[in-house]
Amino acid sequence: MSISTAFKFTTLGCFILLSAAKVVPVLAESANFRTLNLSPGFSRAAGTARGFTGGSYSLPSIANSDREGKRCLGFGDTQPDHIMVLQKDFSRLQLQVDTQGKDTTLVVKGPNNTILCGDDTGSNKDASVSQAKWSAGTYEIWVGTFDAGARWKYTLTAQQ
Repeated sequence: MSISTAFKFTTLGCFILLSAAKVVPVLAESANFRTLNLSPGFSRAAGTARGFTGGSYSLPSIANSDREGKRCLGFGDTQPDHIMVLQKDFSRLQLQVDTQGKDTTLVVKGPNNTILCGDDTGSNKDASVSQAKWSAGTYEIWVGTFDAGARWKYTLTAQQ
């Protein structure tokens, strides 16, 4: 093989590799706001994080619904708002958003692409998800709104 031919293959290979790198989505390694690192018996402070909603990314593009058939709704950022790392399995856990009554949604993506979707909590417009048997691992959490770009301050609370 001539040097000219080898150069063409090398250049073409680099071009294809760089083009593919632009198409492959980046895995979330960070969040917009605080990461929650939780072990059973965690303190209230360890299970509380603050942030604000925002973004025009359609959260149903993460998943249309969760395994219980609850629809994933709203708009948020392309990057998760929070990362939650469960150091051990939990027998029960609840995530609750508090915006003082704004209409929020939650999408949680966990190990093995487990999806949880949350919307209104009874008469409260703030979203929550509650489930038994949370596996140890990393969870990505998006706090969304029904209005793309709406910017509301919130507190996210994890409770056992």
